[in-house]
Amino acid sequence: MGDVSDWAVFARTAELKSLSAAGRDLRLSAAVVSNRIAKIERQLGVRLFNRTTRRVNLTEEGALYYTHCTAILHEIEQIESNIGSRSEQPRGAITVTAPSGFGRLHVAPFMPQFVERYPEIEVRLHLTDRLSDVIQEGTDIAIRIADLRAYSFIMKKLANNTRVIVGSPEYLERCGTPQHPDDLIKHNCLLLRFPGSQQYQWMLEGPAGPATLNVSGNLDSDNGEVLLEWCRTGAGLALKSMWEVADDIHTGRLQVVLPDWKPPGHAIYAIYPHTRLMPTRVRAFIDFLAETYGSKPYWETGEARPAVR
Repeated sequence: MGDVSDWAVFARTAELKSLSAAGRDLRLSAAVVSNRIAKIERQLGVRLFNRTTRRVNLTEEGALYYTHCTAILHEIEQIESNIGSRSEQPRGAITVTAPSGFGRLHVAPFMPQFVERYPEIEVRLHLTDRLSDVIQEGTDIAIRIADLRAYSFIMKKLANNTRVIVGSPEYLERCGTPQHPDDLIKHNCLLLRFPGSQQYQWMLEGPAGPATLNVSGNLDSDNGEVLLEWCRTGAGLALKSMWEVADDIHTGRLQVVLPDWKPPGHAIYAIYPHTRLMPTRVRAFIDFLAETYGSKPYWETGEARPAVR
């Protein structure tokens, strides 16, 4: 009979396909991870992983062991979750990923308040614009701003995502203010480009129906915060979310153009892999963000960032 903590190390290694990655996630050295797995292999008398210099992959026996091992771990987690729910003391570590800009502005500032409310929870927040594999990388919660209808996740909508086209007063004075979507063709549009990006085409919905514009400009980047800074300096027009530009609009640093023509915006979601049970600590985190943002988030109303207690 193996040790439950060894099973957890084995399962994380199988999911991350790396001894060092599992060690970082569990805050153990790669040597400790390797020793834990070797201990299980000695007890079972079989090899669980085929190892290369960079990756480990499950053997046939390892895959079978993983199936049974995770089922037991999930059952233990459910028992702990139910007990934690009764005691109203969520506890344990949660790994959260969020887009860099949104996470920096609207997730990270609230984390000290969250752990003050739930002192037995540890938050490991990873900010990245890379669309990671939530299940493979062992993420507990991922914040996503996207159309998720094609994905099989448990999800909770946290807020709407209104988008607008903005420009600085200096740019609009110099180049004129667009009065119709067709006018955008003549303007310098700052473009977000990365694999799969569609922002070389701006789609708008207005009084006359939908419009798709093949916009162009002399500056593009794969980083939305770079585009925003260019826009602030008067380099061109940008299509941005209100969570990015609300403060700039309220202070007059940026102005909304074509206010009657709205770019479509996917909502902001917290997602959770359906293959795992939802511990109370995960539910507490998601409910905390939903409470913080409210039915209409502060960046849409112009209110100050709330003090959540």
